[in-house]
Amino acid sequence: MEKLNIICVDDQREVLSAVLKDLAPLNDFFHVEDCESADEALELMDELDAEGEFIALVISDHVMPGKTGVELLTDISQDPRFTQTKKVLLTGQATHQDTIAAINRARIESYYEKPWKADALLTTARSLITEYVFDMGLDYQPWSDILDNSVVFRRLR
Repeated sequence: MEKLNIICVDDQREVLSAVLKDLAPLNDFFHVEDCESADEALELMDELDAEGEFIALVISDHVMPGKTGVELLTDISQDPRFTQTKKVLLTGQATHQDTIAAINRARIESYYEKPWKADALLTTARSLITEYVFDMGLDYQPWSDILDNSVVFRRLR
């Protein structure tokens, strides 16, 4: 069975811990990794890709030292290895221009303002991972207990 990874990126440890807690129901099915910078996330993605693992979802804060979340997600969307990776921007400080850049350049699938609703983030993550599994042509059955059934049924039609 393929290894699917979720990468959460935020320079504030308490926010990162909250995201990891909200995604905890996914831990039995996917590897949930945390990074405190865009560069750390890109390095991890290189390592996971070299090991033949998949990066299904990246959830990133926007305002971080070094590269911003929009820059990180843009880099990911432009890397041919990660064209199917789903991207979520989770931030409380993005400007209108940042949001437009996230949509147009980074091609994010979802945007959440802090504070977010835990159930909404988890639902979105499940849905996006399900889309990723089908986009990559992977066998969905090993994850059928956790995937979004509405996406599965729509994709199987």
